[in-house]
Amino acid sequence: MKKIITFLIIVLFVSSCKLIDQNDDADENTNVDKTSKDSIIVNDKDENGCLASAGYVWSKVNKECIKGFSGIQLNPVDKPNNQDETLSAYVLFNEDASSAEVFLPKDTTSIILTRVLKGKPWFLKDWQLVPSNGYILKKGAVTMFSGDGEIGKKEIETDTEQ
Repeated sequence: MKKIITFLIIVLFVSSCKLIDQNDDADENTNVDKTSKDSIIVNDKDENGCLASAGYVWSKVNKECIKGFSGIQLNPVDKPNNQDETLSAYVLFNEDASSAEVFLPKDTTSIILTRVLKGKPWFLKDWQLVPSNGYILKKGAVTMFSGDGEIGKKEIETDTEQ
């Protein structure tokens, strides 16, 4: 009789452990599904895998994700004391500088300008990037942006400590 009771207790114990394991597996699957759904909602990578929420965009000439405000900053000529970087255009060059990629403000895509000879301007339709004590970006005959040709954020008077 003692053997039967001991056997029943062991069977009952093993069965209850199996049920607990099955419930834990079900909870884990629910959490995985919930996490997957949350990841899909928060996933803001573009078609090239660049994380837009971190400020990355795809560079066609360099074929990699880059920070949106990297490259050579060109400021709008109609706002000479521009302090808002979001109004500036940014230029990146490929390795041999035969192509210039221009990121215009408030535009999600870039334009690729090309040149035939070193020292000459880069062109695409009515866009022209002219090397002249830095760079000048024109659309048709109108100068839209200009800059000193230095890479990176420009220090403005309000950036310095007084």
